[in-house]
Amino acid sequence: MTSTFSAPTRNLDIVTLHEILRLRQDVFVVEQECAYPDIDGRDLEPGTLQFWAGTGSVDATLRLLREPDGTERIGRVATAVQARGKGLGAALMTAAIAESRSERIAINAQAHLGQWYGQFGFERSGEDFLEDAIPHTPMVRTR
Repeated sequence: MTSTFSAPTRNLDIVTLHEILRLRQDVFVVEQECAYPDIDGRDLEPGTLQFWAGTGSVDATLRLLREPDGTERIGRVATAVQARGKGLGAALMTAAIAESRSERIAINAQAHLGQWYGQFGFERSGEDFLEDAIPHTPMVRTR
């Protein structure tokens, strides 16, 4: 059985934090070949929540950030190759949206996933742009 969890980064045990960061590295740096500073300091900001799911390990993850203007931002959405297609990402998106306290949630979606994020109420909010050589679409969800 798969379980879904969330906690402020500062409250995570070291093994869970390691697994979250490992998964992000596996997906973004290794699989997608993007050399970028994943550990950007934002994980430790007050109010940042980590979400993860899996069966005995972290198979999917995302983070929810609180921006200075009150908007919240979902990012670092990643699912392990062997766990894709099992609904883990959708479960985490649903949990993060339910946890949100803001009228607006923003996301910079990889462009090929725009329709997937659309099922959670996200709509295009600007022009596509390149981030780490991958086309992205800015999207927002409002209550």
